[in-house]
Amino acid sequence: MRNTLLRMLGALMCVLAACAEVVPLQDFDLEKMAGKWYIVGFATNAQWFVDNKTGMKTGTAMLVPTGGDLDLTYANLNADGTCWRTTHLAKKTVTPGHFTFRSQIWNNDNDMRIVDVAYDDYALVHTVKTKDGVSEVLNKLYSRTPEASAVLQQKFSQLSLETGILPDNVVILPQNGECPEV
Repeated sequence: MRNTLLRMLGALMCVLAACAEVVPLQDFDLEKMAGKWYIVGFATNAQWFVDNKTGMKTGTAMLVPTGGDLDLTYANLNADGTCWRTTHLAKKTVTPGHFTFRSQIWNNDNDMRIVDVAYDDYALVHTVKTKDGVSEVLNKLYSRTPEASAVLQQKFSQLSLETGILPDNVVILPQNGECPEV
């Protein structure tokens, strides 16, 4: 019991340290983030991901600026042809590129930071998700195309390792069909 508690505290300290060090991109431009992105990379030590990562594939994200906030709509095409969708309204903070939102579907609080972006190419997104006092790091690699170059994959891997994610849990997702627009 004591060892388990110590490991949990150690993991929490690691997550908190990683969160404190990850800062949003300076000179972030919300309007340039608008539009369609492909989620081509995914990294987290969360158990649900470890259990399901082999079946995950590329999805899409539509980002729509709304008065400083950011409307996020995610979509993934399931193997049976149906679509999984979710939407969040990420509220701006005093720091450009730093947003917070509550996920109704997962019942967690999210602290999201855009840490690197070339608006016509890619974005590295770092999120700390907290539910019932337990925090988990989730990094995503967004791309304007369904593929990411080796250089972008390396940048994504480096961010993920620096934020405490195990190398086996840094995944470049296989391509997938897209959900029809609604």
